[in-house]
Amino acid sequence: MDSTKRDIKSMTLEELAAFLRELGQPAFRAKQVYAWLHSRLVTSFDQMTDLPKSLRAVLEERCLLPVVQVEKKLCSQLDETVKYLFRLPDGECVEAVLMEYRHGTSLCISTQVGCRMGCAFCASTLGGLVRSLAPSELLEEVYAAQRDSGKRVDSLVLMGIGEPLDNYDNVVRFLRLLSSPEGLNLSLRHVSLSTCGLVDQIDRLAQEKMGLTLSISLHATDDATRSEIMPVNRRWPMEELLAACKRYFAVTGRRVSFEYALIAGVNDSPQQARQLARLLDGFGCHVNLIPVNKVKERPINRRSSREAIAAFAATLQKLGVNATVRRELGADINAACGQLRREHREEGAWDHA
Repeated sequence: MDSTKRDIKSMTLEELAAFLRELGQPAFRAKQVYAWLHSRLVTSFDQMTDLPKSLRAVLEERCLLPVVQVEKKLCSQLDETVKYLFRLPDGECVEAVLMEYRHGTSLCISTQVGCRMGCAFCASTLGGLVRSLAPSELLEEVYAAQRDSGKRVDSLVLMGIGEPLDNYDNVVRFLRLLSSPEGLNLSLRHVSLSTCGLVDQIDRLAQEKMGLTLSISLHATDDATRSEIMPVNRRWPMEELLAACKRYFAVTGRRVSFEYALIAGVNDSPQQARQLARLLDGFGCHVNLIPVNKVKERPINRRSSREAIAAFAATLQKLGVNATVRRELGADINAACGQLRREHREEGAWDHA
């Protein structure tokens, strides 16, 4: 992005009002411009037709209006899932997945281009972290999906490419903009943020008291196994992570959920199911069991059998843990995060170092 220009879509309403006052504009202009950006979802200043042409020209000169483009779109023949590859203003690409549920339309978005967490089973971290997304780019994933689909996003999951808490400030600003009454006005109670377990940032997020659901990518029941597949555990072992989850609940009153990707021969035995139940005793949490996706570059990616998955879920439920196996949407379009971006890059469709 041009550093000499201000990113107008990342401004709060108060910041936008202050900026427009500097330009000598009347107070009511801020809500006008904000509505064009966050309610009408315009992609150019020229579309703000109730603003004077002179103001539109100044905004064009002084401000950035980031827009993401649909680079590629895959529509499932099995369900209504749509997978997007979005091209960012600098040419980098990220993924988002639009899913239909009984309760409405849900969107899973990316928070970074690449990821530096290094989880051993994940496609998103291949190639490491390129950069984090700006608040405006995070919003644009939502807005672009709405513009393309014609549907309002009812719930949001931050579980695509990247670690949301590794892009903390931008993600928090994005969430405040997303929930702004003058904008899309999406309740943060309908937002789930997935993290591999950055304990210091979990504590920081708790103090924001935003009302969102915290979802922990756990994927193991002991430190040795988790450290092997998730390097973050070497910095914050499970005891510290689970303590942070309890603090998050104590401060926010919001139940924490846990994700557990089942990998054959690594973490899917009945003994590990019993150990997981012991670890989570007293949490009153939900466990989302995820059949791991095959990533050819990753050695730790052998999917558990259906029988092993069912037995693992049944063991948890018998021991009083609320556990479900994630419904696999868009299986025919590789809807798991990181795969479409990787394939697109391998095809040579774009080349960024």
